[in-house]
Amino acid sequence: MDFTAPTADQITAIRINAGIADLAAHERFAGASEDMVEAIVEGIGQFAAGEWAPLNRIGDQQGAKLANGTVSLPDGFAEAYRAFVEQGWNAISGPVEHGGQGLPFTLAANVLENLGSANMAFSLLPMLTVGAIESLQHHGSPAQQALYLPRLVSGEWSGTMNLTEPQAGSDVGALRSTATPIAEGEHAGRYRIKGTKIFITWGEHELSGNIVHLVLARTPGAPAGTRGISLFIVPKYHVHADGSLGPRNDLRCAGLEHKLGIMASPTCVMTFGDNDECIGELIGHENEGLKAMFTMMNSARINVGNQGVQIAERAWQQARGYARDRVQSARAGAADKNPVAIIQHPDVRRMLLRMRALTEGARALLYYTAGLVDRGALGIEGAQARADCLVPLIKAWGTDIGCEVASLGVQIHGGMGFVEETGAAQHYRDARIAPIYEGTNGIQAADFVTRKLGYEGGAVVTALLEEAARDCADMPAIAALASECAAIARWMASDASLDDRLAGSVAFTTMSAVAIAGWQLLRQARALSAENSPLAPAKQVVARYFADHIATEALGLKAAATAGSGLLYALDAETLAG
Repeated sequence: MDFTAPTADQITAIRINAGIADLAAHERFAGASEDMVEAIVEGIGQFAAGEWAPLNRIGDQQGAKLANGTVSLPDGFAEAYRAFVEQGWNAISGPVEHGGQGLPFTLAANVLENLGSANMAFSLLPMLTVGAIESLQHHGSPAQQALYLPRLVSGEWSGTMNLTEPQAGSDVGALRSTATPIAEGEHAGRYRIKGTKIFITWGEHELSGNIVHLVLARTPGAPAGTRGISLFIVPKYHVHADGSLGPRNDLRCAGLEHKLGIMASPTCVMTFGDNDECIGELIGHENEGLKAMFTMMNSARINVGNQGVQIAERAWQQARGYARDRVQSARAGAADKNPVAIIQHPDVRRMLLRMRALTEGARALLYYTAGLVDRGALGIEGAQARADCLVPLIKAWGTDIGCEVASLGVQIHGGMGFVEETGAAQHYRDARIAPIYEGTNGIQAADFVTRKLGYEGGAVVTALLEEAARDCADMPAIAALASECAAIARWMASDASLDDRLAGSVAFTTMSAVAIAGWQLLRQARALSAENSPLAPAKQVVARYFADHIATEALGLKAAATAGSGLLYALDAETLAG
């Protein structure tokens, strides 16, 4: 169950895929020097391994508990969170004017990667705070930013997103929570919030001094659907003008969800305004909550894709350790009939190499996306549009990879993987939420073939795929996959009906993600070889395996991507459910 941060591979991805040196050439990110990057990656890796990883199993066994309205966390969590805040890890990419270090998002992604590999349930706490920071940074008033951002950036306070309601699920436009303007009294200009939200990650706890809930609600007379949604700051404790805390707001955790995994993360049912005295403050303008929400969601979707990498890394590390230590059976065809470590058996080798290739490929895609986000922040032409198109790929495929690699980890452990003692099952259970978080992977695929494919009439997506195909001429399997993806993109953008695009969306999203990840792995292999790096031989094998096996499999999804929707509707609903 030990965890060691994969520092060398992370630095490789940050250097080559994110292009950190190019980012550091800009004044805004000048602090991201080579020495600083290495210090951050090594430092957070050591912190995560030493402080958070030992709590992963404890968290799974003890879980979060609710009693008398208070959520208690497993032993050691309070001390570990305090150390995280005191060492400044939460402030890596926060705005300098509010106490942050102003470093690239790429490095903040690395902080979350290491924390999540060490302890995914715990890492959800700072991950949600990142979303709150981004929303306030882009849409909050100067007064709101001055009051809330310094404490959120430091991690002294934490943030949440309150979107989902029992009757609405993923249909945010169906929410019923209300926000009634207050005309007079001490809270004049604010709103009374009333409603119930479900699945609120880290919605109640005692680790931070205050919890800043960002809550979607409707004002009186607001338009129906998503056009009538507004976003509000609803703190757990009222905040005075000088930043000091007042009495508790009228909100509470009504229950904790009983989940498959991430047991240490309190997933709350939150009620607002039981006594009609829950006070919230509007962010931006009324009926513009969806815009502010998507600022949070874009960041959150990349960070959830990161969770796939996190769990894959942890499962891969545990599986390779078990395979080295577990002795069972002689090697097939060997003259020596003595039992060998199972890492010597071909099928175990197959699973281990697949786990490694998927994990490193997803990491390469993650940091390529993060680097483009940073270029978008610098205003580099075309970067933000390309980053936007990659978001559904890293979120959907990245989290699918987390599940697959965790499953393979259980398989390598054999029967011992299916029992709880080894911990392999925990990774499998923890991983399963990520394809659901922040818009299910089906929603990500739908977004890719509708909104993102619509960028410049499909030109942004096709240019990305065509560039990958050209650059992978020396890796035919990746080139072929990228070329087929570009052709499918053109078909979807011009000839396919909406139903046909949606029917093929998951297959096409997977194909595209594999093509870009394979391309980014090849870039790593080339660069390391040119540098005569000792990492080069292994990376060449990983890139070749990814191309010959994983990309070739993905090419087989072309039929599903282009089949159209006819067969899906060949049976009526009653017969289908039959």
